[in-house]
Amino acid sequence: MTAAEQGSGQRRLRAGVIGLGWAGQQHVAAYAADPTVDLVALSAMEEHLLTRFGDEHDVPGRYRDWKQMIAEADLDVVSIATPTFLHAPMATAALEAGLHVLTEKPMAETAEAAESMVAAADRAGRVLDVAFNHRQRGDVTALRQVVESGVLGKIYYAKTGWLRRQGIPGMGTWFTKTASSGGGAMMDIGVHMLDMALHLMGEPEVTAASASTHAEFGPLGRGGSGFGVSQVEEGTPFEVEDLATAFLRIDGGGTLLLETSWAQWIPYDQCYVTLYGADGGASIEWGGPPSDPYQRLNVWTEVAGMPAELQPVVGEDGRHARAVANFLQKVRSEDWAAHDGSLALRRARVLDACYASARTGAEVTVEN
Repeated sequence: MTAAEQGSGQRRLRAGVIGLGWAGQQHVAAYAADPTVDLVALSAMEEHLLTRFGDEHDVPGRYRDWKQMIAEADLDVVSIATPTFLHAPMATAALEAGLHVLTEKPMAETAEAAESMVAAADRAGRVLDVAFNHRQRGDVTALRQVVESGVLGKIYYAKTGWLRRQGIPGMGTWFTKTASSGGGAMMDIGVHMLDMALHLMGEPEVTAASASTHAEFGPLGRGGSGFGVSQVEEGTPFEVEDLATAFLRIDGGGTLLLETSWAQWIPYDQCYVTLYGADGGASIEWGGPPSDPYQRLNVWTEVAGMPAELQPVVGEDGRHARAVANFLQKVRSEDWAAHDGSLALRRARVLDACYASARTGAEVTVEN
């Protein structure tokens, strides 16, 4: 324990990470860079990743079996960055072992599985958090401050979307199988935009969803990440959507439109959140071709009866590092009952309602 830690009464936390794909690597880097954390254990099926990141960060505990890691590594906190269908069983086991848990988004493949995770956190009296890293963007933080200042007034309408020109992940893998992923583009990247929009709007309740899903690229082997045409493996059909749209009713009469696609005939990737308030409007946009990407934040209102455009100061993006730091702050606060994953569960329930609406062709009430 350092002198600073002794002075603050802060104990070093022992951390582990399950899953060493791209997202898991971000968690590893965040823990390794935190001077108040000891990264002591990693778990992955891939031996070369265990060796690479274990050696890079001098991690003593390296496990092919995540259950063994939870049982033996003497952890305080653990991050879970594995395929979606594994989040619930892994989080539940870790919580029951007395660990605080940070899991990747989406929270789980269904709202029912997400509910089981919250119940486990409540029983264990431990923190359960979900890493919505895009809400840690600098432009999102700046726009949230604008909303809180009251410049926009009451927000009654919003639109948000993440549209890819070509970006179906893991064609023929767990990403494109319903049982393991829970869904396609809406579950994978649409949940980011849903989270950002509701966060910016001040966390209103979504009361009903009317949605539609389409699969026009994946079943033909088109739209795979990094390739013009992907080869779908025999026996592993494309079971999820590659485009989804949703009309969401907000408590109090507001409306949120959500659209998301893994592959679509557009010139380049586009992401946006647009808010319409009684006293002003605002928009975050980013995307564009790799050779000329753009990122914009604009606020429109009036000052002394004159139209005005504001340019808020945008700080650095926090991404996964800040998501991990926020999780650790919740753990150190010891107000653990307030951080049981309920907010992420609300996102899961909205997604469930969207998929149910797409299946039935009717508006579906969101459980709250």
